[in-house]
Amino acid sequence: MAHDCPSMSVTVALNQVQHSRNPLSEQQQKQFDALESLYREWNEKINVISRKDIDNFYERHVLHSLSIALFTSFKAGARVLDVGTGGGFPGIPLAILFPQTKFHLIDSIGKKIRVVKEVASALGLHNVTAEQVRAENVIGRYDYIVSRAVTTLPEFYAWVKDKTNNIFYIKGGDVSSEIAALPKEIKTTIYPISDYFKEEFFETKKVIHIYK
Repeated sequence: MAHDCPSMSVTVALNQVQHSRNPLSEQQQKQFDALESLYREWNEKINVISRKDIDNFYERHVLHSLSIALFTSFKAGARVLDVGTGGGFPGIPLAILFPQTKFHLIDSIGKKIRVVKEVASALGLHNVTAEQVRAENVIGRYDYIVSRAVTTLPEFYAWVKDKTNNIFYIKGGDVSSEIAALPKEIKTTIYPISDYFKEEFFETKKVIHIYK
């Protein structure tokens, strides 16, 4: 069975993410529509998404990634680092949504970065660069850092604390003890994704804004 475009509910949710901005352009809509078939094709060559998740691709990867855009907007020219991007999440969907923002996607596993580069090229995402490198070894500063639950919050913050003042981190479950373990001068705001997306998958998922 083919899964080549978002379901109606996902399309509605995409519009909800976009509601405070200009409508999606025809190119953006085509890019979102093309995502699943591209990832299914590459997943057969290099496994970067589990079978269960690929069968719920738009919900568990695209909307999950775009949940960050419910709570912030990246300006044109801003530099965003996606740490532990895996196959390109949340960076690829966000790069489609914010075509004037520069996204640098990193992962320590080379085969995942190969998929990111191929997908970005196929979609014509000229605002995406991808690199095989560990977060600790990245040089320079970014306007924002984004990530999806690659490790505990204190460990993640230690990796990137000198690289930005704004982190948007997607994670599920109870994060209170992890937040309590962050340095005292750090501020956090927790945004429940379930306030916007009602699917069961998002029930405990949150976007955590970590800032100074």
